[in-house]
Amino acid sequence: MARVITISNQKGGVGKTTTAVNLSAAIAAGEKSCLLIDCDPQGNATTGLGLDIAELSHGLYDVLMGTSSLEDAITETELPHLHLLGATPELIGAEVEMVSMTAKEFLLKKPISALLKRYDYIFLDCPPSLGFLTINALTASASVLVPLQCEYYALEGLSKLLTTVKAVRKRLNPVLRRVDILLTMYDKRNNLSRQVEQEARALFNERVLKTVIPRNVRLSEAPSYGKPIILYDIRSQGAQSYLSLAHEIIERETAP
Repeated sequence: MARVITISNQKGGVGKTTTAVNLSAAIAAGEKSCLLIDCDPQGNATTGLGLDIAELSHGLYDVLMGTSSLEDAITETELPHLHLLGATPELIGAEVEMVSMTAKEFLLKKPISALLKRYDYIFLDCPPSLGFLTINALTASASVLVPLQCEYYALEGLSKLLTTVKAVRKRLNPVLRRVDILLTMYDKRNNLSRQVEQEARALFNERVLKTVIPRNVRLSEAPSYGKPIILYDIRSQGAQSYLSLAHEIIERETAP
């Protein structure tokens, strides 16, 4: 039965898509079947896995609107155990169309339910907002992974996301039980990074993962080549950090 994990933070530029692409790739490299769903109209997770959003004939938009089957919309990637439900240009208008739809918060839950026996892990990469696409992802998930950059104002807005998660759990999805926080863009030479880490661990305790994702040039370069970091430079610090994160996430998800 698949573990369904939403990767979300309404702030942009925090390493959310980088985490979605590289965590799913790292878990797939361990021969766990993974599906990455690109819920962000920008389509960066799609291009980050080497696909052109303009050339996809079907994607998440078509599944949400009921105009395409999952089989037609899910595509293979360079990694044998990693599949993608990509973002097409039409996804940009999805939230406007969803406003008038019945049970609009549950449009993604049904198709994901049909995939639970097919994959070990399903990851949802959300847009930097708390709109209907993010709400749909949270309603369909069992846990949330929040990338938190080690920079000024890192904790700003996090309380709003946690409040949204709590509201979704209460009103829409009682299965949504856990929030994990991942520190990203960490520079051990920087006092600010260490200060943000200390503050986050003091405030959120066990919610903060042991693994931290460093600032890494190779990690920043990989998306421009349409490759996850383990295929671009597996010896890099960024790749090793995401492999470590994959191990920690698997441990947390399979713990009693």
